[in-house]
Amino acid sequence: MASSNHRILTVQHVTQVTPNMRRITFGGAGLADFPEGHEGGYIKLVFPDEPRSNPDRPVMRTYTILAHDVENATVTVDFALHGDSGGIATDWAISAQPGDCIPIAGPGSVKLAAPGRDWYLLAGDMTAFPALMCNFQNLPEDASGYVVIEIISDADKRDLNLPAGMELQWVVNPTPDVTKGALVDQIMTLPWRDGDVFVWTACEFDSMRRLRSYYRTERGVERDQFYLSSYWRAGRTEDQHKVDKSKDNQADKAALAGAG
Repeated sequence: MASSNHRILTVQHVTQVTPNMRRITFGGAGLADFPEGHEGGYIKLVFPDEPRSNPDRPVMRTYTILAHDVENATVTVDFALHGDSGGIATDWAISAQPGDCIPIAGPGSVKLAAPGRDWYLLAGDMTAFPALMCNFQNLPEDASGYVVIEIISDADKRDLNLPAGMELQWVVNPTPDVTKGALVDQIMTLPWRDGDVFVWTACEFDSMRRLRSYYRTERGVERDQFYLSSYWRAGRTEDQHKVDKSKDNQADKAALAGAG
């Protein structure tokens, strides 16, 4: 049974967007009072019947809210079908059919690229694709810069409605959980532009750490000029990744404090 603070959602539509991306639209009475303005934020799918490492907390998996249709009371989520180390949510998404129900928690906070910058660098892998899509919707028409997206195959490419000044680069990596660093390598080849930049990047944990060093040390990007997050870690479940991420954040803060 889901706890009282979890909403129960019902699968309404399932669409295979690309070979490695499955879109599920949820509806139901649980969305009646779902707060507006959280596209790009996250929800947590709850799997109450899965074995728990923490007896006080059910197994959950985190996904970005791609769209929220307030009038029709639906929420849409895209599931990357590769790179979920835990496998629970991927397996569920692959088999999901209209009428299936699942509890969720959230929504969580929205962290998108800050407006009013001279140029932008927006980058991520398949797990970050939905959040990138939300970022694209917020870009001004005269925005310029780069978009770099790591995908599993050429068939995962999509037509994106980007401002003319945003240069799109695809990075095809069939084995992102084994061959790490393809996204990082491509980002490091980009000519760095003058002016006030905002960098938004979400990707695998070890790639995130390499990029954090690159942005700060080699490119001098300040704290208020970038958002950088790991959405997963190769070989680790989401719960294990959460522990790794917490330790890394603490170590990073300590290093910054020491440097200051």
